[in-house]
Amino acid sequence: MAAWRRKNQNVLEVFVLFVIVCYFPVLAQEVDEAVKCEDLKTGQYYCPQPVIDPDTQAALGCRKEGLVTVWCSAAPGINCTGDLKKDVPCRYTNGYHYDIALLTSIFLGMLGVDRFYLGYPAIGLLKLCTLGFMFLGQLVDIILIATQVVGPSDGSKYVINYYGPGLSHIYMDNHTYLKPQEDWTM
Repeated sequence: MAAWRRKNQNVLEVFVLFVIVCYFPVLAQEVDEAVKCEDLKTGQYYCPQPVIDPDTQAALGCRKEGLVTVWCSAAPGINCTGDLKKDVPCRYTNGYHYDIALLTSIFLGMLGVDRFYLGYPAIGLLKLCTLGFMFLGQLVDIILIATQVVGPSDGSKYVINYYGPGLSHIYMDNHTYLKPQEDWTM
């Protein structure tokens, strides 16, 4: 029995020695080699949240495309060379306040002031001449502005307080796909 244990212990020692000799240089080589930072995959780097401007509640440096560049850092144990900058999504605002647009639509919507404020002068002039399409257009605009369907004409988002009524519209188009579920009736 003791000879069998010694034999198995020797086999185990040889196996451990084989693993150390074969795999340790590969692991050491991977840690010591530096890769380009722009070639890192998701999960190999960390990007902090962008700095938020307290006046507009949007990221500082947010571009019209809805992206802001932030400096990222490699994960612990990963060596990389070069700069690691990534574009992260943000809300681009251009100074149009949601509460001002909604209040002008409620109180001065029949004169078209809300549309002038948002940058739609033709519709604003039409509402001014027709007294807000006989107040029916004013009611429609109140609903459209309150649900944030109508926004500023330059494509930016409203300036909304941090805990304000910000909406995220979810669209379905050819790039989205609904996977049929078993409980759906066809």
